Amino acid sequence: MVLSVGISKTMSIVIVVLLIAVVVGGFYYYSSVTAPPQYPSKPITFIVSWAAGGGTDRTARMLAALLENMTGWKTVVENKVGGGGTVGHLAMATAPPDGHTVGIITFELSTFEWMGLANVSYKNFKPVLLYNKDPAAVIVRADAPWRDILELTKYIKENPGKLKASGTAKGGVWDIGRIGWLKAAGVNPDALPWVPSTGAAPCLQELVAGGIDICTCSLPEAGPLIEAGKVKALAVMSDERNPAFPDVPTLKEKGINWSFGTWRGVAVPKDTPDYIVKTLHDALKKVIDSPQWKEFMQKNGFGMAYLPPEEFAKFLENDYKVVGELLKVAGYI
Repeated sequence: MVLSVGISKTMSIVIVVLLIAVVVGGFYYYSSVTAPPQYPSKPITFIVSWAAGGGTDRTARMLAALLENMTGWKTVVENKVGGGGTVGHLAMATAPPDGHTVGIITFELSTFEWMGLANVSYKNFKPVLLYNKDPAAVIVRADAPWRDILELTKYIKENPGKLKASGTAKGGVWDIGRIGWLKAAGVNPDALPWVPSTGAAPCLQELVAGGIDICTCSLPEAGPLIEAGKVKALAVMSDERNPAFPDVPTLKEKGINWSFGTWRGVAVPKDTPDYIVKTLHDALKKVIDSPQWKEFMQKNGFGMAYLPPEEFAKFLENDYKVVGELLKVAGYI
């Protein structure tokens, strides 16, 4: 009887130990199977659709550099230029959805489908965050004869087709800025022909070289050449003056009721897992909240902005609709 009881107790202990081993082993197995893969597991490539030296490129490189410094993640910036921004945006949208290819999406994303340039829109992405908004400005060579925006606008009206403007692709943000400025001033936009460009940087180079007469782009993009005394800004298309360029008046100050600009943000392919989007967002939010980022943006005159994934998604949907209406007004579609 005593022996039977002893064996029973021993068996009970063995069974309990086995059950615990099964449960713990199952837990670790389940965790290993269901745990998301480590991210990032290799360098993160930021794709920029515009030329090196422009505003998108400069902000992207600072974003990537600070992200690497603050997290230890390796980052690379690639410029995939062409097709008025379609080449880069298509590369972003069709990249593996593993978070290792990150896109710097820009205003032009809202135009591609409307213009029939490429079958890519906000619907192909998961937004991570919006980090910048910048109004357009009217830039001319430093030795240009026009003292202000009113003189230039009058000259365009009285000499249709004599001057040429550039800044981005046809139907791009700076082109729409030109169209809105002239329409608001009572001038036919056709009076100032548009020369398509791959971005602000090559446009400004062409302006200085004398190949074009006007460049519409953001003040920060033109900033280095303004400081060098090679170009001058006649007006900015915003409601208020830019603190970094206090001497540049707004169109509204001159009686032209028009404001318009661009935006920049970070996004990944639409099938990217949510945990990767969150990881990226949280890391990048720390970057744009850092003193280094704020100093860079303020020093260069870039407008600071922020929208988290959900709000950025709503912003993109609305922007797509508004841009379609503007392109119809411009006669492009």
